[in-house]
Amino acid sequence: MHRMTLLEPFRALFYAPFYLAESLDAFARQGVAVEMVTAGTADAACARLLAGEADLAWSGPMRPMLLRAQDPACTLRSFCAVVMRDPFLLLGAAPRQGFRIEDLAGLKLGLVAEVPTPVWCLRGDVAARGMDWGALETVRGQGMSANAAAVVSGRLDLAQVFEPFACQVEDAGGAVWHAQASRGHTAYTAFYATEAGIAAKREPLRAMIRAMAEALDVIRTAPAEEVAARIAPRFPDVPAAHRSRAIARYQALGLWDAGPLFPQEAFETLGRAMLAAGAISHIPAFADCVDNALVEEALT
Repeated sequence: MHRMTLLEPFRALFYAPFYLAESLDAFARQGVAVEMVTAGTADAACARLLAGEADLAWSGPMRPMLLRAQDPACTLRSFCAVVMRDPFLLLGAAPRQGFRIEDLAGLKLGLVAEVPTPVWCLRGDVAARGMDWGALETVRGQGMSANAAAVVSGRLDLAQVFEPFACQVEDAGGAVWHAQASRGHTAYTAFYATEAGIAAKREPLRAMIRAMAEALDVIRTAPAEEVAARIAPRFPDVPAAHRSRAIARYQALGLWDAGPLFPQEAFETLGRAMLAAGAISHIPAFADCVDNALVEEALT
């Protein structure tokens, strides 16, 4: 058995395929003993990986893109696409039919504070419609829990959240107005490691990719209740009904419909959003940031 240390940035339901692979014993059947360690934040996961404290991590492909745009000598590379649609949702306090991004003008929106990518992506959506992001009324610096509560109490018109916060707002009478997944493929979550780490651990990394391919096949077709039950040990504080509803919603949105090969289209969509948000000055080359050859080797 190869022993591998895998960094989880933080716990989230849209990361379900990773927990499902663990539950299915898919890693072990591929000959890999995976120790999953929670870093706490995406930044902490990256820092620990670069410090040599783990073999690989999962997080947004934005990480290699951002760091390579700042420093071409950066050696981080993403591989094994897992989440290739945006898992964030815009929720209001009551149902609203026909909502469009253009309708954000004149509304008070609570933005995600915990991570930057969903905000960058929404800014990209706004820019693509010729709108001025600076003219929108946004609330920053509050966490998703606080923003969800503010929508329910009427202090915000809508909030940007992921699951299970969406279920919580719905339970209070709220509704999803817009799913950011509707923009299409957007590079959101994959494994990543240093080039040296990939070269040194190529065999066990290929095995982990095969395990993730199995988990992705299952999550695309299995009943949401079955997936929710399998990942329950990782979410002891989330009600079963919320876990099932969240998985079903994400399945319907096609959150896991791509991968493990990394779609270049998803990379370019994220890159354009990061440019529009001013996060990067240019989009690094896809081949520099993504190692699809490793995935092709694993699946042949």
